[in-house]
Amino acid sequence: MTVRVVRLGSPRATDEGLRIGTVRRPPRGVAKADFAKDDWYDVWFPTLAPSAETVALAHGARTDPEWNTFARRYRAEMKEPAATHALAMLAALSQQTNFSVGCYCEDEARCHRSLLRTLLAEHGAKIQGTADLPAKKLAREH
Repeated sequence: MTVRVVRLGSPRATDEGLRIGTVRRPPRGVAKADFAKDDWYDVWFPTLAPSAETVALAHGARTDPEWNTFARRYRAEMKEPAATHALAMLAALSQQTNFSVGCYCEDEARCHRSLLRTLLAEHGAKIQGTADLPAKKLAREH
């Protein structure tokens, strides 16, 4: 059993399981009834999304130091009790069932989901694809 980290709106993988949207806002211009049918997400879970202020840092990050500022801020937000409990819960669930978490961003390397992948692994989640990543890449995501 594993958790996949996906781009919301992308076609679902076989055996992906429940898709969880870790985004601040629902997709624009999509009827709520179509969220799951159109491969956005089955459950909206903004607890693991960056705050509006932190998202603004990510969207404005043009350099590695600016991205690192965003990453530090997001990691700090994920140390709040609600986020820590959510990460622990998802890590435990990944031992029992397949599911996915995701965001809308096209480039995972410049999206909070790259950091979420690492945070989930740090909490003991089984992440699909993480074993294929070089240790250096995981270290850079911190």
